[in-house]
Amino acid sequence: MTEYMTAFLVGGMICTIGQVLLDKFKLTPAHVLSSFVVAGAILEGFGLYDKLIDFAGAGATVPISSFGHSLINGAMAGAEEHGFTGIITGMFQLTSVGLSSAILFAFLVAVVFRPKG
Repeated sequence: MTEYMTAFLVGGMICTIGQVLLDKFKLTPAHVLSSFVVAGAILEGFGLYDKLIDFAGAGATVPISSFGHSLINGAMAGAEEHGFTGIITGMFQLTSVGLSSAILFAFLVAVVFRPKG
């Protein structure tokens, strides 16, 4: 039961930070999204995001900051295995499912719905 509570609290705290950025600092959703991806990448670069995942589980892997973690994690693993070119290939190898899904669902939504205008 405590694992669920920890995941809920950490994930909720991440979402609260995003809401504060939207409300108080008047950032756009795109700014908050990219800030969270960069923050996740920076935390992974310092080796802190894996510790957060170990502590919070899904509370740390579900928010968008986990995407930045995955990008850097893949880049570092690819660089160790293939050198400089492995940075790019490793980055996209870990995140290809998420990117492909986003592209597919964005296309389907664009086909089904018409923009107002």
